[in-house]
Amino acid sequence: MNSEFTIAVHCLVFLSMRSECMANSEDLSQSVGTHPARVRKVLSVLRKHGYLTTKEGAHGGYLLSRPSEEIKLGELYRLVAGGSLGPSWCSGESGSPCKVSSNMQGVMGAIYDGGEEALSAYFDRISILDVQQSIERGESPLSMKACSGPKQEQEKS
Repeated sequence: MNSEFTIAVHCLVFLSMRSECMANSEDLSQSVGTHPARVRKVLSVLRKHGYLTTKEGAHGGYLLSRPSEEIKLGELYRLVAGGSLGPSWCSGESGSPCKVSSNMQGVMGAIYDGGEEALSAYFDRISILDVQQSIERGESPLSMKACSGPKQEQEKS
């Protein structure tokens, strides 16, 4: 999996938690912990596909353009990381006299495709709001469930 997916999710959760204020790429890159140019590259894709609106200028920045409960991790994964589960190289060589070598790429390709579909389906059940709420509740990643239902009221502390 590539880091663009993590950057996309991080930025959208950050913006969701600051829904009343714009954030610039410097704010976002400090939160993500990477170079602003890298963050801007991902933000550009998100803006192009309707997840963000922007305002240019001294007090400009980024805002979510869709409600966070409607943005599913699956759509983000397919947008910025789809196909990244499979390796960049696979053993074997089609046309080889060795049965294993000549079939390995096709078999492993199908296995990775199945994994990609399963991962994407799992991510489809998790929204940006789910991630935000998990962070706000201080849940560990292992306790987060793919639940994405109606927006739940936050308990006041």
